[in-house]
Amino acid sequence: MIGGMSVEPREAPVVLMASSSVATRAGSDLYARDLALGLLRQGWRPVVYASRIGAVAEEIRRATIPVISDLGAATMTPDIIHGNHGFELLAAMFRWPDVPAVFVCHGGLSWDAIPPRLARVRKVVAVDENCRDRVVLEYGVPSDRVSILMNSVDLARFARRSALPEKPRRALVFSNNAHEATFVAPIRAACAARGISLDVAGVHAALAESPEAILPSYDLVFGKARCALESLAVGCAVIVCDERGLASYVDSSSVAPMRRLNFGARSLQRPMTAELVGAEIDRYDAADAARVTDVIREAAGSDLLARQFAGLYDEVLADRATYDRDEELRAASQYMQKISAIIFRDGDLTAPPQSIRLLRRLARSKRLAPLLHRVYRALGAPA
Repeated sequence: MIGGMSVEPREAPVVLMASSSVATRAGSDLYARDLALGLLRQGWRPVVYASRIGAVAEEIRRATIPVISDLGAATMTPDIIHGNHGFELLAAMFRWPDVPAVFVCHGGLSWDAIPPRLARVRKVVAVDENCRDRVVLEYGVPSDRVSILMNSVDLARFARRSALPEKPRRALVFSNNAHEATFVAPIRAACAARGISLDVAGVHAALAESPEAILPSYDLVFGKARCALESLAVGCAVIVCDERGLASYVDSSSVAPMRRLNFGARSLQRPMTAELVGAEIDRYDAADAARVTDVIREAAGSDLLARQFAGLYDEVLADRATYDRDEELRAASQYMQKISAIIFRDGDLTAPPQSIRLLRRLARSKRLAPLLHRVYRALGAPA
């Protein structure tokens, strides 16, 4: 009651999250899940739209958040559109031509991370400095419209483990790119030389379904990006690496600058060799690893990221900007021409040809992988 009059409670605002996929347990699929759950806890009503839906979509639905794959079936009008991928963002913006949007650049190379240059895309978010440089320096988005909101981890899902042992006993390669032919072999050699047992988790191996359940069993984890972040949040010591190359062991002096690079591609500058990996293993420090985990759990929680996005949405909604519909259509046409040219030039990497599928099967073979690894190195690919 206010002044003796009843006041209807304000209905929670709706954010439509547009993604290419919420099907697989991979980076942007899980990002959409965790952010949607965080926004729900912040009092927003998220709806997830994706071209491909699967296991992750079912997780989101079980959390009471609607998931749709057909925009034409939607009867509500969102207050704001959050685009994780360009095509899906455009589809949603055409469906609701008066609704403002934000776009998140998740990658430094992929075509679906190129920001649409439409006036209604009021803000562009980069998940790290590499992505920020891409959208500003390569695609010309004005820097005052770009924010860096770094990736996060669900701290309730990834609970902290008990204290690490003085020396690592069990190690894990945690990556969807992990197989013996590329970068697992030098890690296995370095671990074997130090009496450390090694397992592999990812889409090409077992142990991928519930990383939050298995990570507390490991002392040392090899991975990048989201895999590294989740491992650090749990309390594991982490060496950042992947098939692109080797970064370094994450300690309390390097965790902040490495997180600004998303523990990702820009930091993977050295070759993966058993000698270099071994030198990073020898930097293991249980006490310092605990300090790193303190930093991550203080600054990288998914609820914090949800609050940051909620503030950004409020800022966009407070800006009562008007838009030229014809100019938007011209900008959308230019964007689609650009993306079409890239796809036809590079091919559709989401549907690998039969030879690539065969190579991946060989890479998962323990018998043939060592030979394939030597061929891979001889061809000059990052091993």
